Amino acid sequence: MSVQRLKGLPGLSIDRVAAAAGDDPEVLRLENLDTDLPAPTAALAATHAAIGRDDTNSYLPFTGTVELRSAVAQHLYKQCGIQYDRENQVLITCGGTEGMLDALLATTDPGDEVILTDPTYAGMIYRVRLAGAIPKLVPFLVSNNEWRLDLEALCSLVSSRTRVVFVMNPSMPSGAVLNKNEWNAIAAICQEHSAWLLYNAAMERILFDGRPYIHPASIPGMAERTITIGSVSKEYRMIGWRIGWVVGPAAIMSDIARVHIYNVVTPTGISQSAARAALESPPEDLATCVSEWQRRRDMVIDQLRGLPLIPPSGGWSLLFDVRMMGYDSFTASRLLLERGKVAATPMRDWGEKNSDRFVRLVFSNEPVVRLAELRKRVDRALVRK
Repeated sequence: MSVQRLKGLPGLSIDRVAAAAGDDPEVLRLENLDTDLPAPTAALAATHAAIGRDDTNSYLPFTGTVELRSAVAQHLYKQCGIQYDRENQVLITCGGTEGMLDALLATTDPGDEVILTDPTYAGMIYRVRLAGAIPKLVPFLVSNNEWRLDLEALCSLVSSRTRVVFVMNPSMPSGAVLNKNEWNAIAAICQEHSAWLLYNAAMERILFDGRPYIHPASIPGMAERTITIGSVSKEYRMIGWRIGWVVGPAAIMSDIARVHIYNVVTPTGISQSAARAALESPPEDLATCVSEWQRRRDMVIDQLRGLPLIPPSGGWSLLFDVRMMGYDSFTASRLLLERGKVAATPMRDWGEKNSDRFVRLVFSNEPVVRLAELRKRVDRALVRK
């Protein structure tokens, strides 16, 4: 019998879809949050140079190299204008996902409540549960053909047990991007109820159609309430390097660092100099990639025109409403693969209101020429005669 903390925790269906797709080259791989765009050239060179060096084959320093912590502090300064101290406000982790659990264990006790969006990354919801806290989901609504946060529901979910608001922006899997009004509403709740804002910034600059960038720590009164979790996985296309960071007020960062040390001890040594090189890459590197990801998004939208989907404002994925076509997410995912050779992930465990009605389509890992085949494959799999 499973221990209580694992009760209700599903396995990720991404693995099951990927295993069913196998290595068939005809399958459109839209199930996993990968990308075929290469990491920065300097990061690749730094990786090769690190192999075999004594200092990269060490446990020390437990919280990350001084050089990488300095680069992260400078990166955050550019994003939000706050000078973070590399010594006591910056922690290097084994990817952003480790940082999420570290931060939740340092900010919540069992029975505390954490507010998230609906839908959101399943790994965020179930890390809240692993920490012993209770997820409270605020739905995204569709307004003018884009996702908007239900601010009335947000306010209604706040209670005396609310300890954290846990937000990813752009949100995954929907591609929703919060506007200034939504960020201000979240900030007001955090300040009025002494709650932490746990900000998953993994895709924060992957924004489409010229949307403005907003870092919540730059909102007045939020620097002392915001814990930023970032990584090189998405913006720098370095998923396999497993380097992330947590940055925030010194008082809470000492607790998060303690969790980190007793969780994984130390971040990946060989990857740290590569992460530093990525953070120091010119802005044109990311801009070129965002332009290409937007081209791919636009192709998917064009291919599925007339079918029920909501265009993403950022990120690597979008949601396709298969319930409107008469399917639940698992049935649609199976048919898409069996009949259309499209690998897509069912969203049953990624929310409440916005969950089983959707499959996720990741557009970051297939070129435009292959995405141009999507409509005929979807028609073959799902559209009823």
